[in-house]
Amino acid sequence: MTNVLYDLPGPKARLRYRIIGILSAVGIVALLAYIGWRFYDTGQFEPIRWQQFQYAQIQRDLLDGYLTTLSAAGTAAVLAIALGALLATGRLSDHAVFRAPTTGFVELFRAIPLLILIFFAYYGPIQLGYKVGPFWPLVVGLTLYNGAVLSEIFRAGIISVARGQSEAAYALGMRKSQVMISILLPQAVRAMLPAIVSQLVVLLKDTALGFIIQLPELLYYGKQIGGRLPFGFPYVPSYLVVAVVYIGTCGLLSWFAFWLQRRLMGGPKQVKTTAKPVKLTDVGQAV
Repeated sequence: MTNVLYDLPGPKARLRYRIIGILSAVGIVALLAYIGWRFYDTGQFEPIRWQQFQYAQIQRDLLDGYLTTLSAAGTAAVLAIALGALLATGRLSDHAVFRAPTTGFVELFRAIPLLILIFFAYYGPIQLGYKVGPFWPLVVGLTLYNGAVLSEIFRAGIISVARGQSEAAYALGMRKSQVMISILLPQAVRAMLPAIVSQLVVLLKDTALGFIIQLPELLYYGKQIGGRLPFGFPYVPSYLVVAVVYIGTCGLLSWFAFWLQRRLMGGPKQVKTTAKPVKLTDVGQAV
């Protein structure tokens, strides 16, 4: 039996993969232990470096930064999904007048680094005499970059649906818009969901670039908290706290995506029924 991409591993290959997995796990644990020991050896776990996190003002600052991060990520995610759907529609169009410009747009903004897009969105209006806050330049940069990436995910998901599905729909007299909305999209969403959520997780983490343009998000407050002399410049404790918040949020988002995909793939539950056995005499009488 073979898989779509590669042959299934045999007994020796499975044993080799298991050994590699165990050695990799041991190596990762050893690396984490070494990092933890270095933190302990340099005094990163001293009480004075963690003391400020018990203050209510510090907790409020971190909460405000976290809410700003979620606000920027949520706004950019909605706009990026809408932009990606629009670009994917243009790329799948049968008319070159729509397909050519959308293809150029996607290829352009996929190639430009996100940080440069944020700088253009922030410093460009300033050079023209318009003062803008840091929130919308970050959202614009995230929307343009992730919208271009999501459009390719949408397009690949729709193309992955078997061609016979659309051909059967056209044979029934359905229009292209009906085929797209009623036939292709419901099937493509199941295939696209993991990639979409992975990109949204990337988008959430990329909001940390907002601190470069002084957006008061989570990493910005973490840097401010870590640069305080009375507490021994606790940069490492501050960044550890920020990392835990990011990891927890991304983990919840990934768990929700896994749950939603399993819900979509599972479909309606089948009702089990018990049938009464049929005797051969009953079959003969029926015949």
